[in-house]
Amino acid sequence: MEEATQTPLKTNEHAEGQSASRIRETRIQKLNALKELNIEPYPYKFEKTADNQTLQERYQELPAGEETTDVVRVAGRIMAMRNNGLFIDLQDTTGKIQVFCHKENLNEEYLKLLKLFDIGDMIGATGTIRRTPRGELSVKSTAIEMLSKSLLPLPEKFHGLTDKEIRYRQRYLDLIMNEDTRKTLRNRSLIVSAIRKYFLDKGFLEVETPMLQTIAGGAAARPFITHHNALDLEMYMRIAPELYLKRLIVGGLSEKVFELNRNFRNEGISFKHNPEFTMLEAYQAYADYHDMMDLVEDLISTVAQDVLGTQQITYQGQELNLARPWKRLTMIDAVRQEAGLDFDAIESNKQAFEAAKNIGLEPEAAWGWGKILEYVFEERVEPKMIQPVHIIDYPKETSPLAKVHRNDPRLVERFETRIYGWEVSNAFSELSNPLDQRARFEAQLEAREAGDDEAHQLDEDYVHALEYGMPPTGGLGIGIDRLIMLLTDSPSIRDVIAFPTMRPR
Repeated sequence: MEEATQTPLKTNEHAEGQSASRIRETRIQKLNALKELNIEPYPYKFEKTADNQTLQERYQELPAGEETTDVVRVAGRIMAMRNNGLFIDLQDTTGKIQVFCHKENLNEEYLKLLKLFDIGDMIGATGTIRRTPRGELSVKSTAIEMLSKSLLPLPEKFHGLTDKEIRYRQRYLDLIMNEDTRKTLRNRSLIVSAIRKYFLDKGFLEVETPMLQTIAGGAAARPFITHHNALDLEMYMRIAPELYLKRLIVGGLSEKVFELNRNFRNEGISFKHNPEFTMLEAYQAYADYHDMMDLVEDLISTVAQDVLGTQQITYQGQELNLARPWKRLTMIDAVRQEAGLDFDAIESNKQAFEAAKNIGLEPEAAWGWGKILEYVFEERVEPKMIQPVHIIDYPKETSPLAKVHRNDPRLVERFETRIYGWEVSNAFSELSNPLDQRARFEAQLEAREAGDDEAHQLDEDYVHALEYGMPPTGGLGIGIDRLIMLLTDSPSIRDVIAFPTMRPR
């Protein structure tokens, strides 16, 4: 008999009531038995000649029951054993292949070793390629090796690992058991690589800026605070690289720069927020926010096509069309259409406060016209922005780093891209007037002193840099984790971050 029908795994290890400590004790006994046989359970190297996916593709035309003389060396983790090890499912990073371990092909030493194998062990196998009568591509082994003895049992094979707490805390176990997790995190790497390639192909220079900063600038967010012992200096983990990247534009390092790296914000955790996250920021001299809109559309649609092979994606059952062009809508028009408030006709802070109250919202009395406009948008409009749309022309009050709108002094030339109701990108015609920038920072300081701990700090050196002259510049920021959630249909940001932030047990 060459192959057994696969049935749910039932071994002593999975017997009801057997503790993990007992399983570990049994495996340590096998570990000692390996040493008694002069077999190193954790060797230094194994010469692998092919991965499992390559073999599946290379021999896909091999008929059932046929055998080759081709000798291969494969390695991976045992995911299932049947008929006392006669059939082993071996998984490597590319997929699965069956290893056939018959006593007619293995000498006595290998047969003793075979009895010491457990599910979860990493092994190597040497043998010829054949396809069983049942159609399973297999390595007919003539030699087997222990590469790493597993001391802890894997979750029961046919139920898999479904506990989210364990999946996020023990990502290595999640990766072993769940192909979907491996696919998502591999796609993350492909998406990040495609983004980097896009910018390099467009002539942008990739740069790096400080993650430890003396002023937490570039965004309105609460920072992580740390202390530098040698300098006896309080420092911040960066909340954004923006002000350093624009210093590079001032200095003329390049007319186009980008950075793809981590930011840190000491704020709440949710399905789309993690305290440590990946951000793309890009700056282009002699450009404005209209150019940045074009760039965002082209970037995301191109990356989707390159990585996924389509610009029509589905997120949580909702079809999304990423093909260009994308809709562009002012914030005032969006609020007028979806919330029924016309902020063009609302002139004072008091009128804005009362208008928001009249539709059931609770603005704070200290907020101005612009802050209330953005609040109404976020509460009543943003969740409805499902298909890709650029919400443009934000209030000046909430945008201290953007250039005043060329046609309306209440507003700035800023847009945020919304997909599935989420902010995906934030971009400006960058403020280059140093006097205006200082006045904006000072207004932020007043807000900070009034209790807004997310208001922007005054960065004297940045204002000093602007006084040397910065060209007209378009700037862009994209939350990479959130974009990857959309492109991989992942319901939580924890699904697309290999090691998300978790409270210690």
